[in-house]
Amino acid sequence: MKLATFTVGGAAEIGVVAGEAIIPISRAAPQLAGPMIDLISRWPELRGEVERIAAAGADALALTAVRLEAPIRRPGKIMAIGLNYADHIAESGMETPPHQVWFSKAATAASGPFDPIMIPHGAAAVDYEAELVAVVGSGGRNLSKASAQTAVFGYCVGNDATERAWQHRTSQWVLGKSFDSHAPFGPWITTADEVPDPHALGVRCSVNGELRQNSNTKNLVFNLWDQIEHLSQAMTLEPGDLIFTGTPGGVGAAMKPMRFLQPGDRVRVEIDTLGAIENPCARGP
Repeated sequence: MKLATFTVGGAAEIGVVAGEAIIPISRAAPQLAGPMIDLISRWPELRGEVERIAAAGADALALTAVRLEAPIRRPGKIMAIGLNYADHIAESGMETPPHQVWFSKAATAASGPFDPIMIPHGAAAVDYEAELVAVVGSGGRNLSKASAQTAVFGYCVGNDATERAWQHRTSQWVLGKSFDSHAPFGPWITTADEVPDPHALGVRCSVNGELRQNSNTKNLVFNLWDQIEHLSQAMTLEPGDLIFTGTPGGVGAAMKPMRFLQPGDRVRVEIDTLGAIENPCARGP
């Protein structure tokens, strides 16, 4: 199932994407009108009702007639792992890390699948990073690799946009990773039951139609189950938290000369079976 948050000139709604249409489930069942995190939290009890509404197909809207928003408009946590593809480690001139390298992105960085990536005034080093995003479902603390597989609700396409000058001016990456609009994701959440193996998905990124990144999640250094096991030793993973799982080689900072995003550019990130997001770049305030 593909679950989306969308608007049609009014308040945000939740819908099920079916082909080129979206079925508004919150219209048929007003008790489901809350944010996506509520639906994720109550999924075991609400799944049957959502499936029933989706099968009926009432009030279906064309996808082209709605605005797809960030599936979770304000995630509780956005955690992201660095240096997690061998080719990206090599192009960064670094050694394979012996331990997982984690940083957080501010929840205010979350933005929609087709919203602009803002290029701040005075910032000349905004980069793209195509990534598989895992959406936490049941979550928990001190999860094993085996139980990690049942803790994921679904998957999205994401772009860990980064202001490289801010990222590298200190040893802490949080500010360089947390500019507003620098975590676009979506276009919807594909539930985990539709993704038999999240470690067998092609990941691609293009800028203005030029392919820059082209890899597969099978090339992750630390796979998603390793990541969840490790993260949950430090913090409780909660419904709706996002995990950005790492980016492959081909980022703009590794090119010679470096090629950073400019106002007017368009960045498209696509992952097999999950869909694509495409964000224009615009000058920020």
